[in-house]
Amino acid sequence: MYANIIFIFRMKKILSIATLCLLSTLGMRAQLSSNPYKFLGNITTRGNVEAGGGVPSYYTLWNQITCENESKWSSVEGNRGNFNWAGAERAFNYAKQHHFTYKYHALVWGAQYPGWLESLSPKNRFAALTNWFDNAKAKFKTLPMIDVVNEAVGRHQEGNPMMKETLGGGGKTGYDWLIKAFDMAYQRWPDAILIYNDYNSIRWDVDNYITLVQTLRDAGAPIDAYGNQAHELSDISETELKNVLKRQQDALKMPMFATELDIDIANDSLQKAQYQKVLPAFWEAPYCAGVTLWGYVLGATWVGNSGLYRDGAERQAMTWIKEYMESDAAKNAVGPLPGTKKEASIYIRPAALKVLKDEAMLIKVRASLATKTIEKVDFYVNNELVTTMTEAPYIVEYTPTTSGWNNTKAVVTATDGSTYERYGRINVVSSKNKHEPYNETVFELPGTININEYDKGQTGVNFNNASRTVTDAMKDGQWMEYTVDVKEDGLYSFDATVASSNANGMFHFAEYGLDSLSFLTEFVEVPKTGGKTEWKTLHGRLQTPLTAGRHVFTLLVGKGNFCFKDITFNRIEEGEGMSCRLKNFNPHYGVGDVIPIEMKVTSKNSPISHVSVYANNLLVGTSTVSPYTVNFVPSEMGTYAITAIVTAEDGTMKESTARNLVVDSPYPLDICTVENDASDAPAYNLMGVPVGDDYRGIVIINGKKVIKR
Repeated sequence: MYANIIFIFRMKKILSIATLCLLSTLGMRAQLSSNPYKFLGNITTRGNVEAGGGVPSYYTLWNQITCENESKWSSVEGNRGNFNWAGAERAFNYAKQHHFTYKYHALVWGAQYPGWLESLSPKNRFAALTNWFDNAKAKFKTLPMIDVVNEAVGRHQEGNPMMKETLGGGGKTGYDWLIKAFDMAYQRWPDAILIYNDYNSIRWDVDNYITLVQTLRDAGAPIDAYGNQAHELSDISETELKNVLKRQQDALKMPMFATELDIDIANDSLQKAQYQKVLPAFWEAPYCAGVTLWGYVLGATWVGNSGLYRDGAERQAMTWIKEYMESDAAKNAVGPLPGTKKEASIYIRPAALKVLKDEAMLIKVRASLATKTIEKVDFYVNNELVTTMTEAPYIVEYTPTTSGWNNTKAVVTATDGSTYERYGRINVVSSKNKHEPYNETVFELPGTININEYDKGQTGVNFNNASRTVTDAMKDGQWMEYTVDVKEDGLYSFDATVASSNANGMFHFAEYGLDSLSFLTEFVEVPKTGGKTEWKTLHGRLQTPLTAGRHVFTLLVGKGNFCFKDITFNRIEEGEGMSCRLKNFNPHYGVGDVIPIEMKVTSKNSPISHVSVYANNLLVGTSTVSPYTVNFVPSEMGTYAITAIVTAEDGTMKESTARNLVVDSPYPLDICTVENDASDAPAYNLMGVPVGDDYRGIVIINGKKVIKR
């Protein structure tokens, strides 16, 4: 009897497991697409996955999901610091539950960003954007696909100039800001398929779209695919569509997604007829990795007539889509990313996109495979094999001999014999202006770079819109290269000599490395110094340590109209037993006040050499004797960040914590009694702090003598 019970239990268990497996298989294959190479997906409906209203469940139709709005920055962090991931998580978890894929939409977009972003400085906007990426990474440790940047062609979105500035501007390539966005995404999600997505890419902005994506690819940005939104195809012919798709692919040679396809036609039969032209043109293209339809419930998305269900009933186009997806043509169409997974990450990163003929350059093939092992990497230029590499890092030293566009190709071969390709281009300029240091001597760091002594070479290759005269104001978008030798590893500070009659200038130093575009400094804001001949020292720190050896730094001017003389780099060595603290001062003063900034400093291992005080990073003054005090006389209203740095005789240093000081307008004299007074009676500023006797007049307020403005 016990044997029979055990047998029945085992049979029930086997049947239960079989049933679960069958249900799981049905769940995985219940969608319209059974093609293993590409998906047919859709979007959320009014923030929900299930549309309701008699429409079939999402997982019975689609095998990919994109949030229409729920994962955009403005939707998630509408209030700064408060992240609402509920909608994005709901779609992500639904896809995971039903064993299909999810596309994150979108990290950077000049249309839907939080309103509070506009009030921040470029430096603080970049910090906020970095924080946005970090929080997205913390929420989604892994992502299958990401629209990294959305709609960045030209001025299609009014917020693009601000986003461009936030990410460092156009730089040397014109698209540095987008390269930086893809680098940031790859650092966080190296296994995700990283996509550039845009509107009007098929009909009205084809050339600009191709140029943008080509530049990202050619510069070695970690872009894996390009996305055609395909919103604008309600009257396109099949021939025109196929021709444009072929033109894109011939130029870009990478996987493509139809990311937001809809047919915005109210008439059912006309909508169906247009779908019959458009959907197969995308789906059957061997470079198409998937199609996402933009909305399937009429009236539930911003595209008015795109829905495929009206009042819970199928429109004719939906009936046809079901029939088409059952056809051999749909089932057997091949695609570039089996299972919509990224096996190969291959990016050709040249030291520069624009180079000189007959000058040696470095090119790195950044290559890795997700589940396989690389056997070799073959590198070609203009279809000629240059070298075969078997060990990482895959770096080529190449000397171009043909001017014009040189086509590059990397072929990665795995140990199982499978191969993966990546294409690129280098623009080779024929010029006698060879790249070399201006004075034929490489700048050594620690040391000083003279701004007008940027590298010689060809304009557009080694500098752009530059001048050799330091009194010429910097220009928006200007950039120059400087070849330097860093003598010792370490973290460095900088002191720039600048002059400006306004407070809108901004620059940063970057290095175009073989792995990423590195910002050496933050976006440095140039305060008003009093005029274009009033030179002052602007202090800051590099963001990351420098490694010893040869580097090429690039000065990138975000906003010009200031003068730049030189910049001195010093290695930071914080001394043990050193301290630097600003003594308490009243945080509110008036314009013209003489404000004593006193420091409490100590140094146990080496005598103190001097203490420097900075207001908004501009040097106010230096004190060499105790008590260490520097007088600050503000000429403008505003908030000043006051810092101090103590330096010992052995070169070690220590920086204080910053304290804010608010400067208001002068005290109105019409409520004061004005006197000229040379008596020995103590004088005070308006905050009651004693000041020196170097005043010419005082005012009497409530019986107290205070310094006259």
